[in-house]
Amino acid sequence: MPALSRREFGLSLAGAAALFAQTRPEDLAALTLTEASARIRAGSVTSAELVEACLARIKIYNPKLNAFITVLGEQALAHARQRDAEQKAGKLRGPLHGIPIALKDNIDTAGIRTTAASAVFDDRVPKEDAAVVTRLRAAGAIFIGKANLHEFAFGGTSATSYFGPVRNPWALDRAAGGSSGGSAAAVSTDLCYGALGTDTGGSIRTPSSFCSVVGLKPTYGLVPISGIIPLSVSLDHCGPITRSVEDAALMLNTLAGYEKLDITSVEHAKEDYVAEMKQPISGLRLGIPRAPFFDWLDADIAKAVEDAIGVLAKQTKSVEDVTLPPVRDIALNGETFAYHEEYYEKSPGRYMLPTRRALQNGAAAKAPEYIRSLWKLELLRRTIDDSFANFDAVVLPTRRHTPRTIEAAIKRETDDKPKNPEMENTGQFDYYGIPAISIPCGFTSEGLPIGLMIAGPRFSEGRVLALARAYQQATNWHTRQPPIKPDTPVPKLAAVDDQFK
Repeated sequence: MPALSRREFGLSLAGAAALFAQTRPEDLAALTLTEASARIRAGSVTSAELVEACLARIKIYNPKLNAFITVLGEQALAHARQRDAEQKAGKLRGPLHGIPIALKDNIDTAGIRTTAASAVFDDRVPKEDAAVVTRLRAAGAIFIGKANLHEFAFGGTSATSYFGPVRNPWALDRAAGGSSGGSAAAVSTDLCYGALGTDTGGSIRTPSSFCSVVGLKPTYGLVPISGIIPLSVSLDHCGPITRSVEDAALMLNTLAGYEKLDITSVEHAKEDYVAEMKQPISGLRLGIPRAPFFDWLDADIAKAVEDAIGVLAKQTKSVEDVTLPPVRDIALNGETFAYHEEYYEKSPGRYMLPTRRALQNGAAAKAPEYIRSLWKLELLRRTIDDSFANFDAVVLPTRRHTPRTIEAAIKRETDDKPKNPEMENTGQFDYYGIPAISIPCGFTSEGLPIGLMIAGPRFSEGRVLALARAYQQATNWHTRQPPIKPDTPVPKLAAVDDQFK
């Protein structure tokens, strides 16, 4: 019987359990979250076995990837044994019971160091869990470690980190994307079954695209962000990074919900996203927002995305070119400086150079400009659903270009020469505040992953997931695994030293 890594989707629980029972022990880490959950429910695997499988891979691959800042080995095993005792007593907490999950290290965990990948917080140990951590704990999830990221989530490469850059598992000399680079690299390399990321300008979707995994940014306010170190509160989102669309829906069921003490949280009726994901898509109308999202695409990306649109066109009602409202003159960098002001004034030298420069710009923000930006943002979010009057969802490239080498990323981020702004596709959807998912849709001629983004109006997560699942079922891109091996050499990075000047 071949290994069942990332392939057996849409199975009944009984059928899945029967197939999973034949999986070889060494393949445990390669199961999807949905598959691992079915095995725990069936009693054919224990949480401790899943944790041990992940820790074994972390021992081999984390030194190559630098995906984790903190690995919670002993604690994870202790909690796994507790979940296994509950399972034997017939007290399963839900689909996430006993599943090893990684947390981006800007998400507070009580009693566990949370650094935001910065020397500023290298000894910071929160007293309380973030709201999303509380929800995952209650659901029985096991925290395997705190994932590396771009310092304070302030960039899109995860090359700028006090703990060193995150490497892309598909090419170790390349950036993993950011800011949730460690979370995506860990999921892609089977170091955990799912992870949490945060997204302010694309920080879930970019690394998911670059690492060939699934990354979902929910509607703004659907998933609470209290207890998460902010980048820009008005734009910050939290969501799952997983190996399959089903896994993302499963995690969202636990993460979504109103949080009274979270000023960004919105009240929305409870939904079952796993059930919503299975809705038919034959009546859906797809919009293709070519301008500006298809401008200056890498040739391989352009072809892969057009092929993906063709796959979805056969399954949906119609496809037409559309436009989305532009995002202009909304400057919220003062929001970032508001959080950092105390730390920056006390110890500016503890920030890495690119972050320090960005905060200097934020310090110059003017209150009237910020207030006018908030007004524009509020109006944009109140009217964004109107743009979807004649179509149900949009499809576009997640990123226009493949990731830079880590050397090139570091040099760009530490160089003080003026640079042209980079045109990318993810940021506008944080301003819109609407759900957007990135899924694997191909590879370049160099073997680098390509991501497809699907987005819909506010609270259309079920529809977005359904389209993503339909594409996933029609293709096999999501089943491919990185070429990294235990003996894969790690390239040396001379540019790393420049980050600490």
